[in-house]
Amino acid sequence: MLVWINGPFGGGKTQTAYELRRRLRGSVVCDPEHVGFGLHRMTPPALRNDFQDLAAWRQGVYEVLDLALRGHDGVVIAPMTLVEPAYFEQIVGRLRNEAGHDVRHFALLAERETVLRRLRERGLWRGPKRESFAAQRLDDCLERLRDPRFGEHIHTDRLSVPQVADRIARSAGLRLAPNTDGPLRHRLREVWTGVRHIRFD
Repeated sequence: MLVWINGPFGGGKTQTAYELRRRLRGSVVCDPEHVGFGLHRMTPPALRNDFQDLAAWRQGVYEVLDLALRGHDGVVIAPMTLVEPAYFEQIVGRLRNEAGHDVRHFALLAERETVLRRLRERGLWRGPKRESFAAQRLDDCLERLRDPRFGEHIHTDRLSVPQVADRIARSAGLRLAPNTDGPLRHRLREVWTGVRHIRFD
């Protein structure tokens, strides 16, 4: 099974993906952003636009996820903002319809102010430039993700990361290990996950 976690930048996708991995034995996170980062590093700086617009990114993500789903004996988790319908069909649609994989798609939604607050908090260690880009794209992301084609929608304003993971697991028919973290341990996990995903280029 592929669990694709969609949502706006700053919507909690990565935190939720690693919470699922922590509590779901045998699962693995395959982050499509890494394909994009690699393509950017191969491209002269002046030509680095949105890597999702590159056919190589969409084909690469499809092929890597197809390989992982065929070769890995466990759930594959992909946290990635993907709001362009044509691109969605070229990756998620092909994995479902052409490759025949069991793909469960979830869009994490929240009120605009909730996401902006999360971006501000995240920007303390990820840098203002990256979070400014995310804020500029926020309204468009939220509007597009409300489209029924991007269901199942999960509204996260009043949910913690473990609760969002529980909701995804119930919908997908997955059994997670119990969450035994207290508030402090949970917060430390969030910070550590955020620090691990800092980019310096």
